[in-house]
This record gives sequence, C-alpha cells and structure tokens, in this order.
Amino acid sequence: MSVEEHRTRGRRLGVLGSTVITVSDTRTLETDTSGQTIVALFEDAGHEVVERTVVPDDPPKVDRVLRHWLAAEEVEVIVLTGGTGVAPRDGTVEVVTAALDLTLPGFGELFRYLSYKQIGSAAMLSRAVGGVASGKAVFSLPGSRKAVHLAMEKLILPELGHLLSLVRGV
Repeated sequence: MSVEEHRTRGRRLGVLGSTVITVSDTRTLETDTSGQTIVALFEDAGHEVVERTVVPDDPPKVDRVLRHWLAAEEVEVIVLTGGTGVAPRDGTVEVVTAALDLTLPGFGELFRYLSYKQIGSAAMLSRAVGGVASGKAVFSLPGSRKAVHLAMEKLILPELGHLLSLVRGV
C-alpha cells in the first residue's frame, strides 16, 4: 500500500481527541503561547482538545499527568511542550521515553533537521521525541512557539491519522 493510501485510511479516523501538556516552572495557561499554538493547530485541523494543562518541571509530576492521559479513553494523541533541552531541570524526555512502547526515531531526526534549517546548529540541543504508548501517539516538543508550530505543521498533523491507523491495524 502506498503512503497516500495509508494517509487516506488515516483521514477516515475523523476527529481525534488530544491533550496538551506544557512542562514549565514559569508559564501559566494564560502565558503559555506554545500550548495555545498546539491547541489552535489541532482545532484548525478539525481535532478536539480534551484538556490543556501546565505541569511544573518535576519528572514525577510530569509522569503522573502523562500516565493519567495514557489511561484516558477519550485521548488518542498527547503532545507535551517544554523540558526537552539540556538544562538540569529538563527531564520531560526521560519521562516520555520511559512511557513509550514504541519510539519513532525519525520524528526527532526530522524535527532537528527542519529546526536546523530555521535556527542553525542550536537545533542539536533539542531532544524532541515521539512514539506510541498505550496505543496513543505521544510527542514531546521544545517549549518554543516556533518549534511547536514547525513540529505540528510539518510532521505531526500531516502523519497523525496515518500513524494511528497503522497502530490500530486499520
């Protein structure tokens, strides 16, 4: 089956339920432009955002929130933003990676490649990761609004239905 045939099958999944988790010690729902951007892009693509939340840069707290949404039937996609760098408090990637049943190395590789084209060598400092956990698509993105816009528009939204149709075997 061709990629386009897979994408067509993926579009048949219709509206997908998602949640957006911002990992930050300084942002609130009102000041979190990255989370707002993800929500807007999901909604523009016709998907439902079940919840948007801000969690401190504290791995046990991030893990608790992530595990909650992995168990939620109404959520098929989880996008986290923040905590993907190399600063001492950036532990989101470790939490997400530990929860993944399947890693999508190509997501991080392509994201860094596209980021490199935008921001140069600083792209290598991103540890963005994506994969599948409990049958759900999970992506961990940097906290920058420009980065989430890039990841959502160029990688996640174009392949989301395709990814989930493969995971479901439909």
